[in-house]
Amino acid sequence: MDLKEKLFQLIKERSLKVAEEPIFKLSSGKLSRYYLDLKKVTLDPEGGYLVGNLMFELVKPFGISAVGGLTLGADPIAYATALISYQKGEPIKPFVVRKEPKGHGTKRQIEGNVEPGEKVVVVEDVITTAASSLKAVKACREYGLEVVAVCAIVDRKEGGRENLAKEGLKLYSLFTIDDFLNR
Repeated sequence: MDLKEKLFQLIKERSLKVAEEPIFKLSSGKLSRYYLDLKKVTLDPEGGYLVGNLMFELVKPFGISAVGGLTLGADPIAYATALISYQKGEPIKPFVVRKEPKGHGTKRQIEGNVEPGEKVVVVEDVITTAASSLKAVKACREYGLEVVAVCAIVDRKEGGRENLAKEGLKLYSLFTIDDFLNR
């Protein structure tokens, strides 16, 4: 079984919840029949390994120096990608985007070893409307980072791709919700 198929199986077993009626409240406020709690996979040793490998392969062609996104969903993805990239001799740094700028000290919203002018990819576990990703993109751009793409584990196909396109960004995902609902 290849890495992508292993990740698919882990997500299906641990993260996907499906109901007859829309009972799951999403971060967008909308109710849905299905819910993906990817932290059950990204915060797991095997899941982190799989996500790190697959995300590294996804972002490598962009010629970036760093990956990160809005805390908390993006954090384990960025760390796993960074670790795998280092092991493969092509280091990509992780960074974290705070939901709000730090209230003391440096008052930074972007944490990590990144500097203005660097090319980065914003990562996300699940994309619905892309509101979290867009918040991260805005913070990155304000800091001076060049966001070249947004990469997610799962695209729920509920407007995220289109909302990112309005900001001049393409969405790349390892899976779409259809992969899980139609198989």
